[in-house]
Amino acid sequence: MTKPPSSRVHQERPPQAGFLGRFGWRGFHRFLDGLDARLEFGVIEAVLPGGHFRIIGGHAPGPVARIELRRWRALLRLARSGSVGWYVAWEKGEWASPDPVALFELFMLNRSSLGNLGRPSGLSRLSRRIFHWMRRNNRPGARRNIIAHYDLGNDFYSSWLDETMSYSSAIFAESVTQQEPLESAQQRKVATLINRLDLRPGSDILEIGCGWGYLSRYCAGLGHRVTAITLSPSQCAWAEQTARAEGETVSYRICDYRDISGQFDAIASVEMVEAVGQAYWPTYLDVIARSLKPDGRAAIQFIAIDDAIFDSYAGNVDFIQTFVFPGGMLLSERRFRKLAEERGLRWENPQHFPLHYAETLRRWRDRFDDAERSGRLPAEFDSRFQGLWRYYLMYCEGGFRSGGITVGQVTLVKEGTGNAEMDIGTGIDAYGCQRTDIC
Repeated sequence: MTKPPSSRVHQERPPQAGFLGRFGWRGFHRFLDGLDARLEFGVIEAVLPGGHFRIIGGHAPGPVARIELRRWRALLRLARSGSVGWYVAWEKGEWASPDPVALFELFMLNRSSLGNLGRPSGLSRLSRRIFHWMRRNNRPGARRNIIAHYDLGNDFYSSWLDETMSYSSAIFAESVTQQEPLESAQQRKVATLINRLDLRPGSDILEIGCGWGYLSRYCAGLGHRVTAITLSPSQCAWAEQTARAEGETVSYRICDYRDISGQFDAIASVEMVEAVGQAYWPTYLDVIARSLKPDGRAAIQFIAIDDAIFDSYAGNVDFIQTFVFPGGMLLSERRFRKLAEERGLRWENPQHFPLHYAETLRRWRDRFDDAERSGRLPAEFDSRFQGLWRYYLMYCEGGFRSGGITVGQVTLVKEGTGNAEMDIGTGIDAYGCQRTDIC
């Protein structure tokens, strides 16, 4: 891809740029010059305030993102508050795009060359870090954070998730196509994860973060004994009711993973570790190590960000952590693997499928839009919330399409250690949770 020199930028002052444009026009163009120099892949075709056109990037092939920058203030928000400010600018109508996914993909694709351009700094960064720390995932914080996201209501999630109520990446056929139903791809994801556990008939299985219960019911249908935990009362109630209707026996519990005791033949956990937080990764892995019988296996589906930018990511607070998922933190796979291996958990057969998540998110957005058009979204979710959720789905899709964010499955194998001690405490039921936490 080459940049057309004649249409690169109109340098004359725009006649209608508002207060900020009149007094800061040259500064805004310097910001765009910096963006142009750092954008290694892809191109932004931008209509600037006042109607002028500018090409940004175009140095090497990549996504083509089209944007209408309606107010210069959007760039101020981006410079001061990063992805948080960029969302606020979108919500206020200060920029628009026919396909924001391409823009998000382009930004993440250029993650190394862009560096801290567009990341929050100064007081904005400090205040958001303090706010994020206040939402950390200690026991009371974890429950608040999970409820804030997952207890938006079963009616809300069921209006746009597929019939399995799976809120995690599906695995499509080898070639991701639009023909395969989402439900069958979600079923394949669960079957793939369970195959990692090498189960014997009648195994005792623990699911950490059971969602609405599809995986746990799948395992129960194979004849296994399943304990499934969540911190979401709404999810627990749905899962228990559905299992009863389908004739499956699953022990559902509202229980923090740190309160599990006893040991299991296998553990499954699908996209739960992103809700743990970096400070609690060692604790999460300690729980898995002590809760597995010798030679037991854990199968985990996880979301990770490029290790090369993890420190920068972890040192800031992004759009999702601020507006969608308080306390969330994507993995550094290298760091997480090291912690697992230090606990005697062998890291086996990691497999990644980011484009499958991108397709899953695209399907969810289509279903969400259909639910909105047909009036199936609960009435309490107004147009502002609907816009936030649509932006969230597009933001995530762009990240997975870029390869800067990935999703994967891995098997953790506990090395045989002979006789293991059972951790049985006062008030713990046969499945390892406090009896008072029964859903």
